[in-house]
Amino acid sequence: MEVMDLTDLYPTYKRINTFSPRTLLKIVLYSYMNGDYSSRSMELNCKRDINFMYLLEGKPVCDHATFARFRSIHFAPCAKRIPAEMSHLLYDLGEISGETVFIDGTKIEACANKYTFVWKKAVTRNQGKLLIKIADLIAECEQLYGNRIVHGDTVKMKHVKRLRKKLYALKQEENIAFVHGIGKRKSALQKSIETLEGYLKRLKG
Repeated sequence: MEVMDLTDLYPTYKRINTFSPRTLLKIVLYSYMNGDYSSRSMELNCKRDINFMYLLEGKPVCDHATFARFRSIHFAPCAKRIPAEMSHLLYDLGEISGETVFIDGTKIEACANKYTFVWKKAVTRNQGKLLIKIADLIAECEQLYGNRIVHGDTVKMKHVKRLRKKLYALKQEENIAFVHGIGKRKSALQKSIETLEGYLKRLKG
């Protein structure tokens, strides 16, 4: 992590407080590597798990809201590039061979059709493609924001409604203001919500 290029992570901060973005990134990625995407679990592990304590480097434990803000506001814009760079680094160090590519639905960049959408009525070809996009968006949002929406491998409309509710709750919790117009930089959360709303609008139409 110390040799990775994080120049696109730091500009998302107006000022750096107690917790270094690099330290937060270490904890988030380590938690992800262990299959745990909950910000509350990250806070708890930093208090109880010796490995997380080591990553804190003697700094105080931050609360789950700090991890949630870091992922949704700071990490999300570069959430595709940083894991890719980590893979290249591991390859250069000989930790991975590069001979086999495993697609298991846990990657942010390519969700690999992690979920199958269940629909009660017959759909057209275009509707079928749209349902696949919605299922992939749910898988992506689970990774970006650490919220488990679907338990199993099938998506239903109740899951889409649940995702919409959780995204808007996160917007309110993090007090994120949406921006519009040329030159305005949208947050990852705004992009996710707008994409979901666009899909739902097309689905109703």
